[in-house]
Amino acid sequence: MLLSAEVSTALAEHRPVVALETSIVGQGLPPPYNLRAARDCEAAIRSEGAVPATLAVIDGRLRAGLSDEDLERIAAGATKVSSRDLGPALVRRSLGATTVAATMRIASMVGIRFLATGGIGGVHRGHPEDVSADLEELGRTPVAVFCAGAKIILDLSSTLERLDSLAVPVLGFGTSVFPAFYTKQSEGRVSARVDSAQEAAEMIHAAWSSGSRGIVVAVPPPTDLEGAQEIADQAVLELTGVAGGEVTPKLLARMAELSDGRSVALNVSLVVNNASIAARVARAFAHLPA
Repeated sequence: MLLSAEVSTALAEHRPVVALETSIVGQGLPPPYNLRAARDCEAAIRSEGAVPATLAVIDGRLRAGLSDEDLERIAAGATKVSSRDLGPALVRRSLGATTVAATMRIASMVGIRFLATGGIGGVHRGHPEDVSADLEELGRTPVAVFCAGAKIILDLSSTLERLDSLAVPVLGFGTSVFPAFYTKQSEGRVSARVDSAQEAAEMIHAAWSSGSRGIVVAVPPPTDLEGAQEIADQAVLELTGVAGGEVTPKLLARMAELSDGRSVALNVSLVVNNASIAARVARAFAHLPA
């Protein structure tokens, strides 16, 4: 494990640190939006008084805290690495962009307990056997994941049921509705609502104190993508011959085409918003009594 000097110092001094995944850079967003999202997330975290720790596998080493050159390497072409892939990536000295699941695991290893992303994975529509490793990792790893809910291309009802069976708290930040990534509205409901960074920090602290592991903090996107549900339905309908880890990137890319790029712009703004709120809550958490 290699930590940047900034991240290492922040952890040693018990200052708030927020982890960022890199699959959004390597696979989730097209250029130049991928690097814009990564850089703007780091800036948003710093502006809230916390330290960003962007995570990846670089040349066969787990890394927390990347340089701009590292981000550019990942954007130019990195393998998508989930938690199951960490061992092979280390042995093969891979350049790996970490998913939410892998980022959670690495973050937990070094004592980082807050993570910001766009949207978590979940249960795929029509394929209940196809479940993202994000959910299993949330069931075992004590990290709070700030997201705009789960991606709208997924089966949100089944995703929430799976989180419930894993005893994962789903907190709605200023909402009682589980957001659907590109829209504030869905038929799903969160398990509890929090209306401020302080309340979120206190509830996360209480959940961990009483034995919870992963926690989802669902943050509504800043704006809604007009026609999001119809666009998602069309993208899913068109998808053929794709399976496994390629499904979500392909569906999001098709949504970008169908929305004339509006989904991509919203993706950037929502992930930066999630990073800002994660930093705010991490800062409040750092000031709670031990």
